[in-house]
Amino acid sequence: MRDYFLRRLLLIPPTLIGVTIIVFAITRLVPGGPLERAIMEAQMSNLGGVTSQAGQGMALSQAQLDRLSEYYGFDKPILASYVAWMGKVVRGDLGTSYRYNMPVTEVISSRFPVSLYYGLVTLVLTYMICIPLGVLKAIKHRTLVDNVSSIFIFIGYAIPGYALGSLLLLYFSVKLEWFPMGGFTSMQFAGKDFVGKGLDLLQHSVLPLICYLVGSFALVTMLLKNHLMDNLASDYIRTAIAKGVSFKNAVSRHALRNSLIPIATTFGQNITLLVSGSFLIETIFDIDGFGLLGLTSIIDRDYPVVMGIVLLASLLLLIGNIISDILVALIDPRIRFN
Repeated sequence: MRDYFLRRLLLIPPTLIGVTIIVFAITRLVPGGPLERAIMEAQMSNLGGVTSQAGQGMALSQAQLDRLSEYYGFDKPILASYVAWMGKVVRGDLGTSYRYNMPVTEVISSRFPVSLYYGLVTLVLTYMICIPLGVLKAIKHRTLVDNVSSIFIFIGYAIPGYALGSLLLLYFSVKLEWFPMGGFTSMQFAGKDFVGKGLDLLQHSVLPLICYLVGSFALVTMLLKNHLMDNLASDYIRTAIAKGVSFKNAVSRHALRNSLIPIATTFGQNITLLVSGSFLIETIFDIDGFGLLGLTSIIDRDYPVVMGIVLLASLLLLIGNIISDILVALIDPRIRFN
């Protein structure tokens, strides 16, 4: 099994190269790139004025266009530009943001604590609540507890997070004024003590976390419930109970462990929540996270930031898949990767 995971680790670099080279090529081939935007802005600024070259309808001279192409790295073929970019990445340099005019690592690091906070809290709360709830629903199948919880779960799953966020803001922030309208913290956050900072952060986090959690609740809860019910109906559970094992021990020591295997296989994919977030939820609550950064970078054609986010998200996904395999092997001793 050690050799298997070593091979998986060795596959990360070529996989990252494959993903990033595809995205890098797309950023060079799609229309409306930073060079075109610079030309358009120059033309708009010269409307009604004198152009830089008399007698021509261009706002920029050919020499200026050549300098812009060199600045944005469009003066080289795609493969040569990608090799130059990857060489910088190996040295820890992700380039300079076109929009913010600062290193991409600084742009990403300024948003990373926000996304890490919401991602970790969402991940922990999802599994802490959904696993016990799934067990309870499986044991209490077709009872009042199961039916009522299913209604709330599927209502939450049917409502998009951004739509729920708008409703929560309208009622709890505008009408009742229980929570702030948005932001990660308040303007007075730095001047508060430790307890005050914690309460301020909690007050700003309640509504966004509800929106983040509603989508994943139904998937994890129902996945665990259905697999646990299948295992409870299996012959080995009936045999264990017939031999004197209590129903509680049969559930906790036998059926539950086997039912956690599908949960473990999807755990790695959820790790991308640490950086992906939701640009719609972040837009509604005015949260400067990775989701909003990725959206604005694509709109502004800030390709160095886009490539940095793609690289980080792909790396986390690949590492998450390896963690999922490790968890599956730990849960089910019959599984061995050779």
